[in-house]
Amino acid sequence: MATREPGFIERTRRAQLIDVTIAAVAEHGYSNVSLARIADNAGITKAAVLYHFRTKDAVVEAAYRFVLDALVEDVAAAVGDVPAQDGPAAYVRAMVGHLRAHPRHTRMLIEALANSMPGHTPEQRWRPLADLIDASVRARGTSGVDSRTLAIITGGAIDAIVTERLHDPDYDSAAAGESLAAILDAALG
Repeated sequence: MATREPGFIERTRRAQLIDVTIAAVAEHGYSNVSLARIADNAGITKAAVLYHFRTKDAVVEAAYRFVLDALVEDVAAAVGDVPAQDGPAAYVRAMVGHLRAHPRHTRMLIEALANSMPGHTPEQRWRPLADLIDASVRARGTSGVDSRTLAIITGGAIDAIVTERLHDPDYDSAAAGESLAAILDAALG
């Protein structure tokens, strides 16, 4: 028996619930978001939410995946537009830029990581940048770079820049991202 594709109205409602969930988690934190809050914010019943998502965790997981997919798409596009040697700096700029432009997404990611969303390992965070670093090192003809450690350090710096921006909206995270990109570029030789 074939699975029925959701119709336009169902896809629209799911998108609305994902958007509402992102906003609720960003504002109240994962532990303070319930199906009832999601339903109230969407202007529908809790039963209607359950029609689209079986549990609170399912709707939060869908929201997390949406946010993560948007981030990955932006970063991949930025990295794809530059030569391999410039990939790590493009990655930093794109990460900081995307998270600056989408503070709700940033808070959603922070909450998801703090609450151990399933299927997320530390290597999934550092591996993409480590691979870009390795490609950059090859393109530059340099050697002696520990890509894993450099990716972990850079990821921590991105987290710190983005967190500072969340706490202080006047903090110039774009300039900080440029500084980090320059530091990373220097470390690559």
